[in-house]
Amino acid sequence: MEKNSLGSSGIDVSCPGLGTMTYGEQNTEAEAFAQLDCAIDHGVNLIDTAEMYPCPHRKKLSQERNK
Repeated sequence: MEKNSLGSSGIDVSCPGLGTMTYGEQNTEAEAFAQLDCAIDHGVNLIDTAEMYPCPHRKKLSQERNK
C-alpha cells in the first residue's frame, strides 16, 4: 500500500483512503463494516468521516470497528 507523509506531522497515510459518505444511506451497516474490514485488511489507514456528512453515526461506526 502506498503511503504519503501528512505534511510535517510525521504521520504516514494510505493512498487511497476510504470515504464514508454513503454509510447509513446507500450502504447498510453490514456493508459499511465489510468495507471497513476490507480497507483495513489491505492497509488503508485514512478514513474520511467528515462532519458535514448527514448521518451522525458514521464516525461512531468507524470508532467501534477499530476497537
